[in-house]
Amino acid sequence: MKKVVVLDYGSGNLRSVERAVARVGADVEVTADPHAALEADGLVVPGVGAFAACMTGLRAVDGPRIIGKRLAGGRPVLGICVGMQVLFDRGIEHGYDAEGCAEWPGTVEELHAPVLPHMGWNTVEAAAGSELFAGIEDQRFYFVHSYGVRDFPLGRDGTGPLKPPAVTWAEHGDRFVAAVENGALKATQFHPEKSGDAGAALLTNWLRTLD
Repeated sequence: MKKVVVLDYGSGNLRSVERAVARVGADVEVTADPHAALEADGLVVPGVGAFAACMTGLRAVDGPRIIGKRLAGGRPVLGICVGMQVLFDRGIEHGYDAEGCAEWPGTVEELHAPVLPHMGWNTVEAAAGSELFAGIEDQRFYFVHSYGVRDFPLGRDGTGPLKPPAVTWAEHGDRFVAAVENGALKATQFHPEKSGDAGAALLTNWLRTLD
């Protein structure tokens, strides 16, 4: 049984994430303890609310360093909702520009949509060869957000020595990043813990990637 830590930094649906990951067969602990977060087979970074507030909470528990140190060692990390957004360079909300963890280039900004928040079930355009969406490419997932990443330039041309990230897209008014898979670092804008059987299948797929 794989050991998974859900990082407790004061944000996110911690208990619903804990229950969802436990249901698919992991040994789950919700904690801010850095040693546990570094040593676990997998780390989940949840998040709800404002980008800047989440970054404040994440820094208070040394989250950016923990994430960076895990990734430097090829140790899996899964971001969910704002826990995905904070992995990017920056977030702009209500005119306030906040720095993120900068694991990926890109800006989180308000979606161009007639109705916000984007709340409810939506299909995605799964990346070719996706590990997270294997067998569930045509399923619907549950979103609750008004902000997202509308441009992901990293590895767009697929050239160079490194494999470009696999980017999954969705649409609500305009196109936005629904998920990214980049080696040990994976993330979803939607909530797999609220996405029923499809979300459980995605979490199961993620658990299979844990070494």
